[in-house]
Amino acid sequence: MIQNSIPDIRACVPDGIYRTACELCPWGCGIEIHIKNGQMEKVRGNRDHPLNEGFLCPKGLALKDFIYSRERITYPMKKENGDWRRISWDEALDICAEKLEIIKVRYGPKSLAVAIGMPVLLGGNITVSFLRRFCDIYGTPNCFSVESICYRCRIIANILTLGKFPAADIAAAETILVWGNNPHESNPPAARNIDKAVKRGAKLIVIDPRKTASAKKADIHLQIRPGTDGALALGMLNIIINEGIYDKDFVSNWTIGFDELARSVAAYDPERVEKITWVPARGIKKAARLFAVNSPSCLVQGTNSLDQHINGLQNSRALAILFAITGNVDREGGMVTTSKLRVNPLRLPEKMEGQPLGVERFPLFYEVWGRAFGEGQAMALADTILTGNPYPVTGLIVSGSNPVLTWPNSYKLTKAIKALEFTAVMDMRMTATAQLCDLFLPAATFLERVELCDYYGTLHAVPFIALRQKIMKAGEAKSDMEFWLELGKRMGHSDLFPWNRVEEVLDYALSTTGVTVEKLKQQPGGITYGEKMIEYYKKKGFSTPSGKIELVSDTLKSLGHDPVPVYHESPESPVTNPAMAEEYPLILTTGARILEFLHSEYRDIPKLRKKCPKAFAEIHTSTARTLSVKDGEEVFLENEIGAMTITARVTEDILPGVVNVSHGWEDSNINLLTNDISIDPVTGYPLLKSLLCRIRKKA
Repeated sequence: MIQNSIPDIRACVPDGIYRTACELCPWGCGIEIHIKNGQMEKVRGNRDHPLNEGFLCPKGLALKDFIYSRERITYPMKKENGDWRRISWDEALDICAEKLEIIKVRYGPKSLAVAIGMPVLLGGNITVSFLRRFCDIYGTPNCFSVESICYRCRIIANILTLGKFPAADIAAAETILVWGNNPHESNPPAARNIDKAVKRGAKLIVIDPRKTASAKKADIHLQIRPGTDGALALGMLNIIINEGIYDKDFVSNWTIGFDELARSVAAYDPERVEKITWVPARGIKKAARLFAVNSPSCLVQGTNSLDQHINGLQNSRALAILFAITGNVDREGGMVTTSKLRVNPLRLPEKMEGQPLGVERFPLFYEVWGRAFGEGQAMALADTILTGNPYPVTGLIVSGSNPVLTWPNSYKLTKAIKALEFTAVMDMRMTATAQLCDLFLPAATFLERVELCDYYGTLHAVPFIALRQKIMKAGEAKSDMEFWLELGKRMGHSDLFPWNRVEEVLDYALSTTGVTVEKLKQQPGGITYGEKMIEYYKKKGFSTPSGKIELVSDTLKSLGHDPVPVYHESPESPVTNPAMAEEYPLILTTGARILEFLHSEYRDIPKLRKKCPKAFAEIHTSTARTLSVKDGEEVFLENEIGAMTITARVTEDILPGVVNVSHGWEDSNINLLTNDISIDPVTGYPLLKSLLCRIRKKA
């Protein structure tokens, strides 16, 4: 029995207007929820919010449809003989506690894995730390997240280079370099800031194989062959160093390894880089000179576009070096950090048993210089489940994630989930992953829980925090923190979960900050917290072993990796595998964002689905002509891993020879054509952005 009607959702606050932070994508725009007669009447943007200033994207405007979706399930369910049966929360918690105890006794605590997705990550640092507290107490180190293939790579690269992870200060920049990013589809607040900056006279460089909305407004657009970004970055460094247009004082005083860097990038002259990247040498020179000279300059890097390659970490290292040697670190209009909210720690890592999967092979994915990220590399999970090596994993709890659609190698992952002894999913609807599991736990949306939105500084260079307050109540749905709190108590750990309400947990975590839940409730639109850290290095240097920006990384060298970024050709390319390229002559890049959706979410909302009803393979007009394919025609998309049917979208707005396909579609799952093999030697990221493929007409 699965709910298929408008769920019972009502306001739990008096009629009025309530300010909160949206969580339908990573950015946290300010919104106003209008409650009338106990129901959500409408949603509007908060004009006083520093990020979006009242603007809302299509997802935000469809918030009411999301909350009241007919596909929402607001009560727990247990699968019996292939069918779902409604159960109580008491029964659901008893089942979880019993199954987890059995797993722990039979196989040890490491045999439980937990996978968390974007809705949990966007619940803020406290929410994630609290979930991991449960894992610590249970004893499992095997907590995984989407960051095994998303974003963490950039964080590690920047810490190894700068000792921190800065964000682009777009509003004050004179030159904005958008690299592998399509903010008009993926990051509307950044897109608005870029458009405003261009309007006031800032210069815009875009590096992308597609003619995105930003690219069409750019002063320079470099259409690059997917997978060759590292070569282009090194080519730009070659020009900047050879022409002496780097910041000599900053490099001399605040970096180490410049001479070795200069020797290394000497091999990447513009003419050689043109042959590798398909970008004309004159364009490379023009972009490098503009970025170096017309400063302050900032870099708006794509979330995954440079990461999911063999050079993933080194790509981000090269880009960090690019803005470092041009003097754009801790600079207004360059790359900046903001004051951090230093909360009381919730984790108890000393209770964990061993290290998570993947850490032995990819130690920097777990921690850098004692700064622990605290999770394993999820690309090791499916093989471990299927083989039992290095130890059995027999249980899985998935919280706010749909890995069957969003992780690579869907065939293997599906097989692995089916092989587990116990699986539970906490989500808002019956996802492709949930369909494979034993237990469904109904999750509250961000309007139905209390949590702290504390990532504005990291993502936007805006020193700001906001409280998401509980405005609605949806049937029996619980927040993630409520579930883990109740499960911890149910399993006999009340002493380590001494709180009775989520607000008490938040106040405990915030007790070191001077901020309280009550204070944030009084200013629900958010409050400014701290400031941008301009020239902060002059006070304390950089948080690296040397105290300076490390252009050469001894840490990487000690682990057998390139200490200075070096370009390596993709294992799937016409250069490294000409025989494969003969059979599969097109370059496939996967996972590009669509404004109406986020990963596999929101396709159940009719007004959003109407704008983009199905998946498509985007190809250039000349490519389509060669294949005799017409716009809107159904075609076969194939590679060595698999095949799928998909609609061709023929356009001038993509580089010839390249195929672009988004992900997250149940009926057109591009991850049936991807592999989970860890390809980046430092982080273990898979190859998802530069695969070889072919398109074939249907008979």
